[in-house]
Amino acid sequence: MNLRPHRREEPELSLVPMIDVVLVLLIFFMVTTSPRHESQLELQLPEASGRPVPEERARLTVEIDAAGRYAVNDRRLEATDAATLRQALREAAGDREPPLILRADGRTPHQAVVTVLEIAGQLGLKQLTIATLEAADAPTTHDTRSSLEP
Repeated sequence: MNLRPHRREEPELSLVPMIDVVLVLLIFFMVTTSPRHESQLELQLPEASGRPVPEERARLTVEIDAAGRYAVNDRRLEATDAATLRQALREAAGDREPPLILRADGRTPHQAVVTVLEIAGQLGLKQLTIATLEAADAPTTHDTRSSLEP
C-alpha cells in the first residue's frame, strides 16, 4: 500500500492561444477602422466677383487709453463711468446699428473693455470688431561668421 500523499501537478494555463486571438482582433480593428479627420472642416468658400466694393456704412469707434478713458468717434468723454459711455454710444449710433470698432491700449484695464462689450450688447450692437496690431516680425539673427572674415 502506498500511503504517501500524491503530489498534484498544477495545471498550466497556456497564454499563446489568448495572445493569438488578441492579435487577430487587433489586426481586424486596425483594418476595419476608417481614419477620421476631426480637425478638418469642409468649407465651400465663396467666389470673388468683379463688382466694386459697396460704400462703407457709418462706423462707431470706441477707443480706450491706458488709463481707461473712453473716446467715441474721436470725441473724448469727460467721465469714465458706464452711464456716460452708454449715453455717448446711444447718441453716436442713433437709430442705426453701425458696426462697433473697439480700439484698446495694451495696458488698458480689462474691466474697461468688458464695460464697452456689455454696453454694446445692451444697446443691440451686434457687429463688433476689436482692432489689434500685427505682431512685429521676429528679430533677425546676425551671422557672426561674416563679420570675422577679412
